[in-house]
Amino acid sequence: MDLRLPRVRGLLRGPRRMLAAAAAVVVLAGAGTWTAVAGDDPPPVHRSDRVVTVGDGVRLDTSYFTAGADGRRPAVLLAHGFGGSKADVRDQAEDLARDGYAVLTWSARGFGESTGKIGLNAPDGEVADVSRLIDWLAKRPEVRLDERGDPRVGVTGGSYGGAVALLAAGHDHRVDAIAPAVTYWNLSDALFPNGVFKKLWAGIFVNLGGGCERFEDRLCRMYQRVAESGTPDARAAALLDERSPQAVADRIDVPTLLVQGQTDSLFPLSQADLAARAIGDNGAPVAVDWIAGGHDGGDMETDRVQARVGAWFDRYLKDDESAGTGPAFRVTRTLGTGSGDGEPRLEGVSADSYPGLAGEPRAIELRGREQSFGNPPGASPPAVSALPGIGGSGGLSQLSSLGIGVSLDFPGQHAAFESAPLEEDVRITGSPTATVHVKSTEDEAVLFAKVYDVGPGGTQPVLPSQLVTPVRVDDIGDGREVKLALPAIDHEVERGHRLRLVLSSTDLGYASPAAPATYTVSLKGDLAVPTGLGDTGQAAGLPAWVWGAPLAGAAVAAALLLTARRRTTAPPPDPALAGVPLQITGLTKRYGKSGDRYAVRDLSLRVEQGQVLGLLGPNGAGKTTTLRMLMGLITPDGGEIRVFGHAIAPGAPVLSRVGAFVEGAGFLPHLSGRENLELYWRATGRPPEDAHLDEALEIAGLGDALARAVRTYSQGMRQRLAIAQAMLGLPDLLILDEPTNGLDPPQIREMREVMIRYAAAGRTVIVSSHLLSEVEQSCTHLVVMDRGRLVQAGPVGEIVGSGDTLLVGTSAAVDAPLVEKVAALPGVASAAAADGGLLVRLGPGGTARDLIAELVRLDVPVESVGPHRRLEDAFLTLIGDPA
Repeated sequence: MDLRLPRVRGLLRGPRRMLAAAAAVVVLAGAGTWTAVAGDDPPPVHRSDRVVTVGDGVRLDTSYFTAGADGRRPAVLLAHGFGGSKADVRDQAEDLARDGYAVLTWSARGFGESTGKIGLNAPDGEVADVSRLIDWLAKRPEVRLDERGDPRVGVTGGSYGGAVALLAAGHDHRVDAIAPAVTYWNLSDALFPNGVFKKLWAGIFVNLGGGCERFEDRLCRMYQRVAESGTPDARAAALLDERSPQAVADRIDVPTLLVQGQTDSLFPLSQADLAARAIGDNGAPVAVDWIAGGHDGGDMETDRVQARVGAWFDRYLKDDESAGTGPAFRVTRTLGTGSGDGEPRLEGVSADSYPGLAGEPRAIELRGREQSFGNPPGASPPAVSALPGIGGSGGLSQLSSLGIGVSLDFPGQHAAFESAPLEEDVRITGSPTATVHVKSTEDEAVLFAKVYDVGPGGTQPVLPSQLVTPVRVDDIGDGREVKLALPAIDHEVERGHRLRLVLSSTDLGYASPAAPATYTVSLKGDLAVPTGLGDTGQAAGLPAWVWGAPLAGAAVAAALLLTARRRTTAPPPDPALAGVPLQITGLTKRYGKSGDRYAVRDLSLRVEQGQVLGLLGPNGAGKTTTLRMLMGLITPDGGEIRVFGHAIAPGAPVLSRVGAFVEGAGFLPHLSGRENLELYWRATGRPPEDAHLDEALEIAGLGDALARAVRTYSQGMRQRLAIAQAMLGLPDLLILDEPTNGLDPPQIREMREVMIRYAAAGRTVIVSSHLLSEVEQSCTHLVVMDRGRLVQAGPVGEIVGSGDTLLVGTSAAVDAPLVEKVAALPGVASAAAADGGLLVRLGPGGTARDLIAELVRLDVPVESVGPHRRLEDAFLTLIGDPA
């Protein structure tokens, strides 16, 4: 299953042009070659690559995986996501093969090495291709048959691949079980929700597909027509409806595991809800799993999800009744962060039945008079909720789950209705609803409804999962009553917080009427929030917040610019610190309800110009939290951060002098490296001549690779491109969080040289890293943190050279009895034989002078005595025993 959605790899999979009626037989167009694929454990996996010709001459590039002893086994068809290829799912295919399945992967039409045009899963295109692949599996001697021509087969895939799994089950009775993930039930509803055009996501699809000409002609014409008018028409909806699983809803009656993402403005939870209800009505077993991630970023829980898919197939393809398929409903909740670095902490909560999106509604009274607001000419400037496709660990949706608000509604362009402070915690699981009365100076209105969680005093409004519901209201006349089904979420509203219903006239991700208008909205009843699922469950562990998000840096820049309007009054600059890149005083941060558990506590430090400062500490030390506060992304609970004398706050102007690469960066894969950087810089709103693009690129050393698409880059090249992005504008202070993650030794050396070259011009670099040897070689100064506190700070030489371990060089080998004698000397804590001599650790009161005298007395052939401590030794000494 291709779940790498924050890289926009798992989106829609296009239908194909109609196959000729005569195209019913699959022809093998290339002989496959069996190869052994090395695995960590036996049995080895064998892969056979073949080209399969279907219908009107379209050639599909396929790979077939098997492992283990001879004998028949169930088969799995494993589909990839939009913009990807069969290569994206190879690892999962090998895992399933080792688990006893015959696995067939393929590149869908228009992707990878397969030919044809993209048809968005047309019944007589991509869906018919799946049936031809099932025909082929039925002829394999390794595949278990239910009857002649009918293999025991399951289908799974993410997003575009998930949709073809659902469609295959509705079109081909031979499919026995499916496990679609983060996908759609109705494509028209997903791209034209309530008659409003989801323009940014639609544009991303066309771009990822390689341009409109790569799609089936009817689809291309439809997109151009709707994109130009901004309004979807009946023909467009009908075209997408026929390519949606909903079109065959009454025929999908096989066991179905539905995995859907909570941080997903493309295919929200309501899509899985529609599928679950329809398939359940057909009498098939259905389980629903809401994961933490989605197309807008977050943790995709890949390992857990793939394990559950395997168990699902074990139960329904292998007939293993002992296989644990999991609960009927499970939701992953973000409970805040871990003890230090802000890593999201996840918990799985489950129920024996799927409650739907309206379970146990609770009425919450909203207050507010009738309000009028405007739709501006050209629908600009637009409000901001989600930034489609911009996710990863730093994605806006993930930030919202941690209580960080980054949405924006412009004054005069929205109405707001607010509750009183809640008297107790309320967990919303499902889709809130409300009814409003709408009037307009025109005969139509397009509104964007959302519910904010507002902290005490109106601070930090948070839009859960950054989701919004668009709605088109036609034939308004003297006014119409509209029932709003707000986005489905799983979100806890704390006691003392308020709920705020906002209706906006614009949104960045959608098309709005270009003509100016005035809307008038009033409430018609309470806000109903579903609260059907309890809070008990079992922890899901600490996942890595590692999704590299397309243009995550641009999202940060945009958020800083957009929130600049809401800055609070900052303390005046301190002229005495104008030349000091960074001074932190008494910095403190706690997360959520952690009580006395601090992420950062009373941290004070100072960084001077020209330094390369290494920020060190174990997991949970508070390093990344500190960097986020430095960037203005998190508000401290106490203390102060000053950069060149200016106090840091969200959107502070002095942040233009800071470049940052925090927790990875992502890029649009189809654009070149240079185009990605130019797009990022435009998003900052600063003049092009201020970018100093050529200077940043020279320091990063990417050479000719800048002209190539980013999807062709190695991990090292992506990291260097991310550093170049952080260096745009040649900021005086450069902040790098784990810049060497995923790099091989030569790439690490290159990254080290990049940092040294950048600081050589008198600028300052702060780097957080776990590679102590690299820090020792590249940094001039160190700050060591543990459990949120400063342990030690100073030049590298001072910290490394202050050790109590000595290396005694000897002219002859030292035997065990002599080592024991040295270890028993007064002032010696321990002694051990080492290459070329002895390694002696001094105890309390021990000195090198006394040690040398004792060694001479013992006739030890001493040739040299010197300190022996690497940064690793110093680090472990400073933080103590982690146990």
